[in-house]
Amino acid sequence: MATKQPKMSSNTTLSKEKKIQFNPIGIIHSPFKQIVGTPIQTVFSNDGEGAIEIFPRFKEGLKDLEGFSHIIVIYHFHKSKGYRLLCRPFLDDVERGLFATRAPRRPNPIGLSVVKLKQIRNTTLSVSSLDILDGTPLIDIKPYIPHFDSPKTLKVGWFKKAFEKKKSTILADDRFTEKGIEKTVE
Repeated sequence: MATKQPKMSSNTTLSKEKKIQFNPIGIIHSPFKQIVGTPIQTVFSNDGEGAIEIFPRFKEGLKDLEGFSHIIVIYHFHKSKGYRLLCRPFLDDVERGLFATRAPRRPNPIGLSVVKLKQIRNTTLSVSSLDILDGTPLIDIKPYIPHFDSPKTLKVGWFKKAFEKKKSTILADDRFTEKGIEKTVE
């Protein structure tokens, strides 16, 4: 039985003038001070030990989080400036549509990482597997729950072939820095 698709309308309730505003709930501290050399994903982060400092007014929200081995960290790509709808992702040399990549330069520069939660002390979370720059503003935390967050994957698009070719390229280069963007435009 086919699922009925919702009717699309060009008359949306969210006008172009409205802004969506997020305020940080904390700061992420990591050993990575520059984009170049930062792991491109958490699974490649061998040296990604760090801490997430939650602002005191959000402390109560940490209750029961210590029961989870991993957390989803949602953050602002605060060093990201501008975006292109076509880009070359880290593991590929072919331009791809931005929304088919995990490139940090996005219309809404929001990042998402699954990290290991080691310990919570007061408002500081000790974590590992970070792939995030030091000083990154934290937007939200959610518990990682495999039953919800790990669906059976059947297709991974261009990624499978690209990963087989470039398995050793696991650290960020300069392609999403101002210097790297200048190179791709020339």
